[in-house]
Amino acid sequence: MVASDFFLLDQDNTRQTLSHSLGKWVILYFYPKDDTPGCTKEACGLRDNYRLLQQKNVVILGVSKDSVASHKKFAEKYSLPFPLLSDPDLQVIKAYNSWGEKKFMGKTFIGTLRKTFLINPKGEIAKIYEKVNPITHSGQLLDDLATISKTS
Repeated sequence: MVASDFFLLDQDNTRQTLSHSLGKWVILYFYPKDDTPGCTKEACGLRDNYRLLQQKNVVILGVSKDSVASHKKFAEKYSLPFPLLSDPDLQVIKAYNSWGEKKFMGKTFIGTLRKTFLINPKGEIAKIYEKVNPITHSGQLLDDLATISKTS
């Protein structure tokens, strides 16, 4: 399945598109909110493996409904070396079915789902991660890239 293209602004107010990354693997990850415990663990795990991922020709794009300014603070606070894309209108979040019902502390609400899409260099979705563990996710992505990229 071909991944839907988009354009969103990142933390530096730079326009980012998925099509700009054709020819590379893309980790497109959706997360609920900047600077919250799970989202920070997930982002920092990707940051800590950033060099290894770059060596595998991988681009990382994080997406949430937070503002460009919020993303800027979050990226600077944790030295995140990859774009965080602002989707306040939920267009991309919804296009990737990453908006839905969530449960937290016994309450049910609607929000951004923690979900990741691994997109191959041709722009096709190679794998969807529906249940992401923020602590182990970057290692899982590295393992899967080693396996999937050999078969693609």
